[in-house]
Amino acid sequence: MTADRPIVLVAAVALVDADGRVLIAQRPPGKSMAGLWEFPGGKVHAGESPERALVRELREELGIDVTESCLGAFSFASHAYPDFHLLMPLYLCRKWKGIVVPHHHSALKWVRPMQLADYEMPPADKPLVAMLRDFL
Repeated sequence: MTADRPIVLVAAVALVDADGRVLIAQRPPGKSMAGLWEFPGGKVHAGESPERALVRELREELGIDVTESCLGAFSFASHAYPDFHLLMPLYLCRKWKGIVVPHHHSALKWVRPMQLADYEMPPADKPLVAMLRDFL
C-alpha cells in the first residue's frame, strides 16, 4: 500500500428480515463496480459517526427509517483498491420502519445467508459474506 492512497470510510448494513434473509442491492449503471451486489450503506461524512451515516443513507437509498440503537456492530472490511483503501464497518439491523424501495440501486434482493455467495459482490464485501453465513 502506498502512502498517497486515501482511506475511505464507508458504513454498511446487513438488513435481516423476519425470515432470516439479508437485503443486498445492485449497484446502478454509471457507478464504479456497476452491476455488482452490495450491502446497503454509503460514505461517512466528516464529523459523522458510522451509525448516523447509515441512518441517513438508509433513508436516502431505501426510504426506511432506522434508529442508531437498532444498529448492532457486526464486523468490518479493510480492502485496498487501486485508488483508495476502504474501511467498512458492517452492522446488523433487524428493525426498521417503512417499506424497502430501491431509490439509488438497479435492484434489491432478499437472500438467504447460504445463497449470498451466489451473487457477484465487490472484493471488500466478500469476506463479510462468509461471516454472515456462519453467524445467521
